[in-house]
Amino acid sequence: MTKEDLRIVFMGTPEFAVETLQALVENNYQVVAVVTQPDKPVGRHGSVLQPSAVKQYALSRGLPVLQPEKMKDSNFIEQLKSYNANLQVVVAFRMLPEVVWAMPQYGTFNVHAALLPQYRGAAPINWAVINGETKTGVTTFFLDHDIDTGRIIEQMSFDIPDDADVEYVYNGLMHLGAKICLSTLQKIVESDGYPVAYDQSMPMEAELHHAPKIFKETCMIDWDKSYKQIYDFIRGLSPYPGAWTVMADDDGHEVVMKIFKTRKTNLPSKGNVRQLIADKRHLYVCCKDNLLEIEELQLAGKKRMDATAFLNGVKDIEKFSVR
Repeated sequence: MTKEDLRIVFMGTPEFAVETLQALVENNYQVVAVVTQPDKPVGRHGSVLQPSAVKQYALSRGLPVLQPEKMKDSNFIEQLKSYNANLQVVVAFRMLPEVVWAMPQYGTFNVHAALLPQYRGAAPINWAVINGETKTGVTTFFLDHDIDTGRIIEQMSFDIPDDADVEYVYNGLMHLGAKICLSTLQKIVESDGYPVAYDQSMPMEAELHHAPKIFKETCMIDWDKSYKQIYDFIRGLSPYPGAWTVMADDDGHEVVMKIFKTRKTNLPSKGNVRQLIADKRHLYVCCKDNLLEIEELQLAGKKRMDATAFLNGVKDIEKFSVR
């Protein structure tokens, strides 16, 4: 097989997937069609339809775009067949039924933002940071009947610095995802469509972590955990969707606060757990072991600000705690 023999259908939706699609186009792979989510209603009344990042890029390069509401829709299936693709590439898309992923001669492979079998699920980047991992990566694997369990083709690792938030890791894996996709395609070309499976064995004692979808409730900070766990939780959700808590004063007034950036300290807590304390420029929350410094935050209805700006507008910070 040669590179020119491959007829590829690309499937993806967000910015994360654009990097890989762009790599395919710029490396002269034959992308015969792109499948992405339907345009999303935005605006105050939902009257404006916003195309996905993948659709915007695809149209800019003159690529045909399919946007099925349902992946089993018979009209979509017939359209997809008409492109005679012999391979499909999936990056940050939805679950596919067998009638779709099994359609091409060489199958369908997915670029997943984790080192499988670790972090199967919808939010692998967030959960890797939340759990304090020092390393993650990307994996390509052929789709099968279960979620993120197919035959692994290739993996590439990525280091997570202790001060990195999820945006840093997202950007790094976005670029690495494009790189592994091109490498995987080369393996498929060289093996006539059937690359040797990657050794995905894990030590027997290894704990398997999962990456379920994140909801608003998931993002609420549990102040009963250690300051290191809270620190990792906040950076694992920053800048989006954002970890949150409720700030309350002694009179019972409450306001929702998002916290985007914190700093670990070696200062032992000197107040009740959850109490806020401060000096002229620094804001801390008392955790059960050490003080955690809050550096960037946002109150409901306000703009994101640093701790100094926040303290300029608050008197008697010791009357406040987080819940």
